[in-house]
Amino acid sequence: MPSAEAPRSPKGAGDIAAAPGGYRKGEEARARILEAAMRSFGASGFKAATTRQIAEDANVNLPALKYYFGSKEGLYLACAREIVGRYETRMLALVTDAGAALHADISPTDARARLKAVIGTLAELLVSSTEADIWTSFVLREMADQGPAFAILYEQLWAPGVALTANLISRAMGERAASPAARIHALLLISSLTAFSTARPVALKYLGWPDASDTRFASVRRVIDEQIDRIG
Repeated sequence: MPSAEAPRSPKGAGDIAAAPGGYRKGEEARARILEAAMRSFGASGFKAATTRQIAEDANVNLPALKYYFGSKEGLYLACAREIVGRYETRMLALVTDAGAALHADISPTDARARLKAVIGTLAELLVSSTEADIWTSFVLREMADQGPAFAILYEQLWAPGVALTANLISRAMGERAASPAARIHALLLISSLTAFSTARPVALKYLGWPDASDTRFASVRRVIDEQIDRIG
């Protein structure tokens, strides 16, 4: 566990922490390792990916990777936590406000508006930006293989997100608790965004779009809002 002192780089790690501006350089190196790891694990899976190749792709040496993450599984779990953290950076304030509103006497109209805001922001993260491209393959492989990071992603990201969506849908329908139908609506609503994330090449080719940004993303948002208005 890190102490209050600056950590000492292991032999061969490039004296990252000791160098001037070492903290910033260390954070940059750590970020490069995580990005390379997400791509490698996503492409090859946990078993086939190697820390040596990840270190090479991140332009660091192997001792530096071990210094930051300890082991291959430690790096894999750190990738999952990084993904959760990136979602939280974009979504936490909105999700927290929606959760607080659910504990109050929220009206169906307010619930529907908050649902549009939550799903719209999620769509912006997954659809109109390229940020999610870095971790999409990692998430898809983890869904398929249910490896060491599945519990982190499920318990900290997927389950809470679907539960919030289902509860907002229930309130929008005038119900107090999430019904089985609301839970199914939530799953279908969230999974519909994959048309422009994991299945983006198919969607763009079919629509004749170069990308899903700007006015094209506005069209996607408009259809999502219409989809939410039809619920209930």
